[in-house]
Amino acid sequence: MKSTHIKQFFVTIILIFILQAVMLIYLFGSFYKKSAADEKSLGESNLAGQAAMIENYMNKGYDALWLAADSVEALMENGADREDILAYLTKESDQLKARYDANFTGLYGVVDGSYIDGSGWIPPEDYDPAERDWFKEAAKARGDMVLSSPYVDAQTGEIIVSFTKQLSDHKSVLALDIVLNKVQGIVEQMTMGEAGYSFIVDGKGLVLAHSDPEEIGKDYTKEDEKIKFISGLRIIKSGSFEMELEGKKCTVFTEKIEGDWNMAFVVNNASLFRRIRIQLIVGIVVSVLIYSLIVLFCIISVRRIESAEKSERASMEQLRRMNLNIIQSLASAIDAKDIYTSGHSQRVADYAVRIAKKLGKSEETQQILYYAGMLHDVGKIRVDGEVINKPGKLTDEEFDQIRIHPVSGYHILRDIHDDARIGYGAKYHHERFDGTGYPSGLKGTDIPEAARIIAVADAYDAMASDRSYRKMLSQKVVRDEIQKGMGSQFDPEIAKAMLEIIDEDTEYELRQSDDGVHNILVVDDDKEILQEMITILQDIENICLRFAGTKQETLEMLEDNEFALILLNPGIADTDGLALYADIRDRYDTPVILLTETKSMEIVKKVEELKIDDYLVKPLQPAIFKETIRALLQRSEAHLST
Repeated sequence: MKSTHIKQFFVTIILIFILQAVMLIYLFGSFYKKSAADEKSLGESNLAGQAAMIENYMNKGYDALWLAADSVEALMENGADREDILAYLTKESDQLKARYDANFTGLYGVVDGSYIDGSGWIPPEDYDPAERDWFKEAAKARGDMVLSSPYVDAQTGEIIVSFTKQLSDHKSVLALDIVLNKVQGIVEQMTMGEAGYSFIVDGKGLVLAHSDPEEIGKDYTKEDEKIKFISGLRIIKSGSFEMELEGKKCTVFTEKIEGDWNMAFVVNNASLFRRIRIQLIVGIVVSVLIYSLIVLFCIISVRRIESAEKSERASMEQLRRMNLNIIQSLASAIDAKDIYTSGHSQRVADYAVRIAKKLGKSEETQQILYYAGMLHDVGKIRVDGEVINKPGKLTDEEFDQIRIHPVSGYHILRDIHDDARIGYGAKYHHERFDGTGYPSGLKGTDIPEAARIIAVADAYDAMASDRSYRKMLSQKVVRDEIQKGMGSQFDPEIAKAMLEIIDEDTEYELRQSDDGVHNILVVDDDKEILQEMITILQDIENICLRFAGTKQETLEMLEDNEFALILLNPGIADTDGLALYADIRDRYDTPVILLTETKSMEIVKKVEELKIDDYLVKPLQPAIFKETIRALLQRSEAHLST
């Protein structure tokens, strides 16, 4: 290779690295903002749910007193005396405790000027109910239900509230006390990743419930820092706000409940966004390592190309694979910008290849269409992430941003591949067969064929995937839309090929699917190796190990379950493991890893001969074991996607 070509090669690598770096910085920044907003939204939603639980609980008291008041009035109208009414209140008080809990301490009140108490409490001789707040507030409300001001029980230290109601005679008052222990329990359970604390205050600043029981009963209006806090709660009645507490920036989530009560959850921002920051750091480190390895690999490849003409073709193949990795990396980075279209570019590329096969296109054309599908949305780097993920209708200005991405993609791609069809796939995949598309309004076969194929594949995946504004459509609806667009939106011949593919996909497998748990079957009767595997893989999510110690157990488990990977020890006691492998391979295409203690070229040849996916040598080396599992699971998923 000439020196000018080598320079061009390095310039290309540097430019790609710069492009990736800029793109990742932008994507990571957008990700952080969006994730932080989502974290706050989740906190608000969680708090609203807890507040609703408390309101529902308190409404039980409201309903119970209302029913009791109606019943007492009916008894009074029917001439019941004091003893009859007391018996009813005593019975109803006991039923309330059984029906709800012991926090409903009992019904009591004043009937015809006489104090009666369903809980059995006998007041002192100087007790005057008419001078009590519950009686006064009920009288003032003149028949409306009243939730009296909370108070701290002098003996137990518990917070108690009372529902009171004046009866229709305008003299009698009925009341129900509720101890807020249940509310306290709900408050103590409110966390976000085991961080922060929650509490409830009334309109006067009295702490009714708190994650720290020591705070219950305190008056927050008498503490300087808490005064600002309480003011914020009253201004932001439902939602969240930020403020400094004890010298640290915190987020406060608040929800108004029960008239003038406020429920709040306070969490330090460092704890709230810790998970997001860790994800960003890991993502940045992994990206830097990947790009560093790519650059290192390129340098090694170039040196080999320079050293001998004989190794040039091998090195070029390595570069081709590297370019494919870069293309996949670009596509993945672009897809990551849209939280609802993970894997979109890969699926569009796969569907485009399927259509090309159905149309009888050459393998070379299929390869180009694969690249075009992977890169058709690369221009979205120029589109604001908030616009891409907007769930509602776009404004004209926002839609203009969307409309530029085919042009941006074309100018990004036109210089990184010699085949113009890749750039055309990006630029013209939003043209319509009837000439009403964009960016150039091309019509019919004036639209490049690659773009016409990408257009059908892109539209299909858009309908067969979740979007920010709707869920995935059913297969019938997708088929109907493709058929409806024949001759208007889509090339009829290409749309017809897509309809045939849909009709062949009877299980609707060609659609977006969520990552599930990867079941791995370990065929080995060595209990120590089984425990070792569990220990090595314990920190990896979405992996479930299942074990079989005999041939019969193995075949039964394969019959009853779906596995992503099989680890097979050929030395299990009751059968020849290699014969069992042959039996498995005849029935299933699940990847298989051989577990062996043999360290020789013989095992390498045996693995190649039997087309076993890979092998691992005992004792297991954790890093090699985990990487082999990861690589084969990833390859299995890529195989399923195509």
